[in-house]
Amino acid sequence: MSIDIHCHLTGDDYKEVGGVNAVVERAKEQGVELLICSGYDIPSSLQAKDLAERFDGVYFCAGFHPGELKKYQDGDFEILQKLWSHEKCVAVGEIGFDLHFDDNFPKETQREFFLKQLQYADKAGLPVVIHSRDAALETLEFLREHKELLKKGGLMHCYSYSPEMLTAFLELGLYLSFGGPATFKNANKVQNSVKATPIERILTETDCPYLTPVPYRGVFPNEPKNVQFVAEKLAELKNQDVKEFEKQVEKNAKRLFFKIK
Repeated sequence: MSIDIHCHLTGDDYKEVGGVNAVVERAKEQGVELLICSGYDIPSSLQAKDLAERFDGVYFCAGFHPGELKKYQDGDFEILQKLWSHEKCVAVGEIGFDLHFDDNFPKETQREFFLKQLQYADKAGLPVVIHSRDAALETLEFLREHKELLKKGGLMHCYSYSPEMLTAFLELGLYLSFGGPATFKNANKVQNSVKATPIERILTETDCPYLTPVPYRGVFPNEPKNVQFVAEKLAELKNQDVKEFEKQVEKNAKRLFFKIK
């Protein structure tokens, strides 16, 4: 089966394509049997929980994305703690650093929220899903500083940094997932990172509704059904039969996100 380890199915992005229910059904028709819907603030985390409760094979993670911290209100961590104890919540996330936009919160504020959520993940006994954009060194140094909080491991989702940095993240026990950009024609850095990632640590994702893979690059919204094209490209880069590759990805997913049944 195909696996979309990181997708966003909340909000209004799928209204023009039949709604979220239709998106999930199309994924299942294409053999995508496991989806993890990622929260990025309180409303999206709650909606991800509701979706996981409605569909077999759909799980979720909950947390505050570094680019969404302006939405934080007192009491939000109490809501998140309840979500993290849910039987289908498989991780704390997505959390991390985003230094791409000028209007994002300062690095130190992002660091404060990142640490707090890492601490909660450690207390809850959950892995973490890490978002890192234009913050490779900041993310690596931070995780090294707090590696004692990574007992249950974590995922560098939509990995986009160099193959050279990859080893350092692997040494922290992290897994790496790749999405649509790995299928793009001139994505040499990402494709070399795929080649350098041990097959036991690799996962597939869409990060939909964005980053639609080839052959539908540019189409919006991206959907979990398109993760098959990611798997085909990663298998090619790893010189693997795609079915055998997907079996390994399934093992990897269930090893990291141990609450998956």
